[in-house]
Amino acid sequence: MARYKHYDYDQLMMIPVSLEDQLVPGTLEYAIHHVVEERLDLNIFDERYRNDETGRKAIAPMVLIKIVLFGYSRGLVSSRSLERACRENITFMALACGQKPDHSTIAAFVSSIDREIEALFTKVLLICEEEELLGGTHFSLDGLKLSSNAAKEWSGTFADLKKKQEALERKVKEAVGEHRASDKREGGKYDPDRLKREKRIKRLKQKADRIERFISENEPKIGTRGKEIQSNVTDNESAKLTSSHGVLQGYNANAIVDEKHQIVLHAAAFGKGEDGTLMEPMLEGAKEKLETIGWEAPLKDREISADTGYYSVTNLEACKEMEVDAYVPDPQFRKRDVRFAEADRHRRSVDKRHERYKSKKRWFSVEDFQLDDRTGKLICPAGHGLYIRNRNFCTADGYKAIAYQAPKTACRDCPLRSKCLRNPKTVSRQVHVFYGKRPGSLTDEMKRKIDTPEGRRTYGKRLGIVEPVFGNIRSCKRMDRFTLRGRIKVNIQWMLYCMVHNIEKIANFGKNYSMVAV
Repeated sequence: MARYKHYDYDQLMMIPVSLEDQLVPGTLEYAIHHVVEERLDLNIFDERYRNDETGRKAIAPMVLIKIVLFGYSRGLVSSRSLERACRENITFMALACGQKPDHSTIAAFVSSIDREIEALFTKVLLICEEEELLGGTHFSLDGLKLSSNAAKEWSGTFADLKKKQEALERKVKEAVGEHRASDKREGGKYDPDRLKREKRIKRLKQKADRIERFISENEPKIGTRGKEIQSNVTDNESAKLTSSHGVLQGYNANAIVDEKHQIVLHAAAFGKGEDGTLMEPMLEGAKEKLETIGWEAPLKDREISADTGYYSVTNLEACKEMEVDAYVPDPQFRKRDVRFAEADRHRRSVDKRHERYKSKKRWFSVEDFQLDDRTGKLICPAGHGLYIRNRNFCTADGYKAIAYQAPKTACRDCPLRSKCLRNPKTVSRQVHVFYGKRPGSLTDEMKRKIDTPEGRRTYGKRLGIVEPVFGNIRSCKRMDRFTLRGRIKVNIQWMLYCMVHNIEKIANFGKNYSMVAV
């Protein structure tokens, strides 16, 4: 007969636990504990408490920030999960020194440190500088689009929201009518579905009232083009963003990263999907923080790379004003790259008909016209010659071109007229062949800069600088959505995650924090 060891759940065990022994040098929890305990000045939180003589003693901000930072490093974003970890996980117990803050205390603390978070982030950046983790030769800027704590179904223009409100009110009337009809039909007898109908009516009324209250208390949001854009009833500071994960309601979390060890120099979240105006605030933020830690002229002549989303006149003007050596390619730069000249050879075999690569343009463009060197005319797809109308044509933007025009008789009965003239009332086709370069154009200068071998090589560094940061935060730290609402609170959460990333770099590469050094 088989024999087993005896066990008894009624027995008692006394297990001595040293909280300090749980924080092993060389680990992330040790680095968080040491940085917060020894290096961060948390006296800035004292003025928010008024319990010097009366009132309950508060949990120290030092304890709370350790819990939040370590929790974020483990993918624990919600305050309830952090509360549970302080009761069940020995490492959290060690960082909290045995204290057990509830979820409301943790949530209130994270949501209210908007005035202190910049100072804390800058202090961690100073530690990175002291640990010789900053290179200062090449910075990279990019954005990570993350969902907010708001549903995109509650988005729309004010006209759309008004229609939704009216639709909900109609549903309320229909539900009330069905409810009354059911009451008459039952004749006062017990109806098991009565409570469900009442809850449904109440829920529909709440939704309709919520939209009505939002419309009365807010103004329509106006986009960069002067037209109304969609608002959101739940979090109106968030925006609808198009990302690699589809359309989401959220924020555009930006970061400027140093090349040497991928240290985040500045982080900020924006409630807009376009990056065309974000270069200036991000550069200003990085400049301010680097000056605080002792750098002189921190951005002057520094290499800064950003992807094509940041290619705009506004951003390039900001780079010129701050005297940075920017590398921001236009969306068509790969088409001009000689390394991709034979890219058509690598079409997917499953696309046998090459439908994916067929042109979808509706009208003829200037590329469809051929120049006849003998006559000097421009030959259209139908074979007719366009004569030169103006050799010194100049656009309002400064582009110079030769203006060609087709004879009226050539276009009058042309079988390709529908593919050549967008407006049926147009008499004949005109074509502008641009040449030369606009003097003083920032965009033209950037194109020429990116097209050089050195420019392509410098811009190629971007992928290995900023993308690993987002990969670490999104995949390893499991930060795939913001749990707070409002740009201020979302910005706090984003900066805390970037602080965790920087402290992890200190733990891994800092000469005074890594296991080898200790």
